Amino acid sequence: MENILELEHISKSFPKSNFMLDNLSFSLPYGTILGFVGENGAGKTTTIGCILNTIMKDSGTVRLFGQEMGDNDTELREKIGVVYDGDNFPGFWTAKQLSQIMEGFYSHWDNALFQKYLTDFGLPENQKIKHFSRGMSMKLAIAAALSHHPELLILDEATSGLDPIMRDEMLDIFLDFVQEENHSILLSSHITSDLEKVADYIAFIHNGRLILTAPKDDLIYHYAVLRCKESQFQALDRADILAFRKREFQIDVLVSDRKTAVKKYKDIIADHVSIDEIMLLLVKGESL
Repeated sequence: MENILELEHISKSFPKSNFMLDNLSFSLPYGTILGFVGENGAGKTTTIGCILNTIMKDSGTVRLFGQEMGDNDTELREKIGVVYDGDNFPGFWTAKQLSQIMEGFYSHWDNALFQKYLTDFGLPENQKIKHFSRGMSMKLAIAAALSHHPELLILDEATSGLDPIMRDEMLDIFLDFVQEENHSILLSSHITSDLEKVADYIAFIHNGRLILTAPKDDLIYHYAVLRCKESQFQALDRADILAFRKREFQIDVLVSDRKTAVKKYKDIIADHVSIDEIMLLLVKGESL
């Protein structure tokens, strides 16, 4: 399967804050959604900046549609729709003015489609964006990102600030988007339940390092947490332990193959695990 996006050994240091992206490598196949997760400050937004060439990386290669993107690659940028976590547009603009400005930027800007999104999302055309709620602002940004017919969506916390009903509607829009085989989405989100619904792949980043990439279904259906007593933990095969966390009366152990673990450790409870718990164990737990 070909990839719409490839990162190879991306590094970026920030000496004043002692933070760095450390040798990140992952890819996003065509026709799929990659959920990009990590705690605040883990490096998600910095990674997106390196992808979009708005942050100068120190080393490594980013390929979009099979090629590296330079500052003047307008044709490549037209294929990318972006929604940032925060203010996407000046507050003194209206949605109507935004459409007029976008039409000058994008050769494939579709005002009729944009107007449809405004109607569907219940957004006023002539109200200044600074008077929009956070949820309204995010809906406007998503509408704008979709209305120039991109092939790749890069969404940084795009469902943040939306109520559960609207989040569900947005997820349906994202799923419809990737029905086109040449479309893909990189979706950075803290709301892991959203990713469980729509993502094909999950990438975990922690302190600037990629600690796990895997198909979402593997994480949901194959990974498990063993609920161990101390004596049971000591008897485990160390090769089976991805991470563990000691709690008051038990030790939670993350394993990657529930079926094998159930057969191997018949006296230990092996629970299915959520993306949230996997992330918690990888970040807060210990490894051997």
